[in-house]
Formats: sequence, C-alpha cells, structure tokens
Amino acid sequence: MDELSIKIKIADREYPMKVKPEDEERVRNAGKKINERMRMYREKFGIDDKQDLLAMVAFDSLVDKLEVEETRQSIDETVSQKINHLNSLINQAL
Repeated sequence: MDELSIKIKIADREYPMKVKPEDEERVRNAGKKINERMRMYREKFGIDDKQDLLAMVAFDSLVDKLEVEETRQSIDETVSQKINHLNSLINQAL
C-alpha cells in the first residue's frame, strides 16, 4: 500500500513524514494534541521555552500511557479470574 507524504507542524516546526492512509488522521490528531498541550502548559505555567514544553508534554503523555496500561492489565486480570471461575462452575455442573 502506498504511503502519504505529509507535514506535521509541532512547536512551529514542520516535520515531514510518510504515513499509511489509514494512519493519517491519527498522526495529524497526535500533532494537534501535542500543540494543544504545549499551549495549555504555556498558559498555565508561563513557560515559553519550547524544549521545556515538549519535555512536559512527553512526560505527561507517558504518564497517561502508563495509566492506561495499568488499567488494561487490571481489567485483563479480572476477566481472566472471572473466566476461570465460570470454567470451574461449568466443570462442577458437568
């Protein structure tokens, strides 16, 4: 499948990249969210240094990702326990 050549503007710099057509919207949305978070940190903390802003966005994003992974792991464990319990009930009934 062909890739699209696009440019994503982050912190007033353009980054050319090639993406699959099905990933274009996600990639553009990611760039938009990075810029929105940078703007939020700039307004909230009065920080103008783009490197500091990008570092804060990267940190914030990783914290969010880790939280999602922990939640997913907890859900997986709960589902696994319930399946095992149901299997046990089925085996007892047989």
